[in-house]
Amino acid sequence: MIPATFDYVAPTSLEEALAALAEHGDDAKVIAGGQSLLPVLRMRLNTPEVLVDLGRVPGLAGITDAGEHLRVGAMTTYQQLLDDPAVAVHAGVLVKAITEVADPQIRHRGTIGGALAHADPAGDVGAPVLALDATMVIAGPGGERRVPATEFFVDLFETAVGEGEVIVAIEIPKHTGWGSAYEKFVRVAHQWAIVGVAVTARAEGGTIAEARVALTNMGSTPVRAHDVERALVGVAATAEDLREICARVGEGTEPPSDLNGDAHYRRHLAGVLTRRAVLTAVGA
Repeated sequence: MIPATFDYVAPTSLEEALAALAEHGDDAKVIAGGQSLLPVLRMRLNTPEVLVDLGRVPGLAGITDAGEHLRVGAMTTYQQLLDDPAVAVHAGVLVKAITEVADPQIRHRGTIGGALAHADPAGDVGAPVLALDATMVIAGPGGERRVPATEFFVDLFETAVGEGEVIVAIEIPKHTGWGSAYEKFVRVAHQWAIVGVAVTARAEGGTIAEARVALTNMGSTPVRAHDVERALVGVAATAEDLREICARVGEGTEPPSDLNGDAHYRRHLAGVLTRRAVLTAVGA
C-alpha cells in the first residue's frame, strides 16, 4: 500500500518545528528517521495531514559528555551511538541492545528519539534507557521539561510527550565500570523481541553490589524489575544463587499472548533470560 496524501514541512529550527506542530495540532505527525512511522503510514494505520520532518533542525543529533551524564540528541542514529566510544564505556547496555535492532540499513536511519517517541513495547531501546535511569528532555511551547524514564512510558504507544511537544535529548547517567548485557529472544533474525532483558550491574568480590533490570515486551510499556534488583544485591554471582531470584522477574507483569507464545511462556522466558543477562553483566 501507499500512504494517504499529506503535506510535508521541513523546518530549519526547533522554533519552526514547534510552530508547525502548534498550527496543525492533531493533524500533524513528527518524523525523525522514519523507520517506525513510514511502515505505519504505508499501512494507513495513521493518516496525518502534515508531516513535520526534524531532519534539518540543527542541534538535535550528537552525543555530548556533560560530566555526570551523556546527553544524546534525539535525532542521533543508532549507528552514531554504536560508533561513539563514550557510549560503550558509560552506557554499555544501550550499545548491546542497539546491536540487536533490525539490520545495518535501519540502524543508519533510525533514531533513538524516534524509537522512544514511538514507544513500541517490543522495541529494543526502551528497556536499556529505563535500566540506565535516563531522563528525556522534551521541548514545547512552554520551554523544556525533563521526564525520568520511569514516568515517560505511559501505555501502549503512548508517552509523556504532549501535544505540540518533541523529544530533543536523552540524558543518560554514566554507569562507568558497570557490566552490561541485553538478552533478546526471537524466532527469526531481525524480529521484534518476543522477550528481551536489559541488565547493567556492578559486582564486588564475586557478589552483586548494584543491579538494574528492565524488560522488553512484557507489558504495554517497558518494565523495570525493581523487586528483582533489590533481591540481587548481596547475592553471589553464580547461576544457582541467581536462579530463584531471576525466575521471579515476570511476577506482576502482563505480557501479551500471541502466535509467538502465551503470557505464561513469556514469564518463564523472562526469568531464564534475566539469569543469563545478570551472569554476563557481572562477568560470571
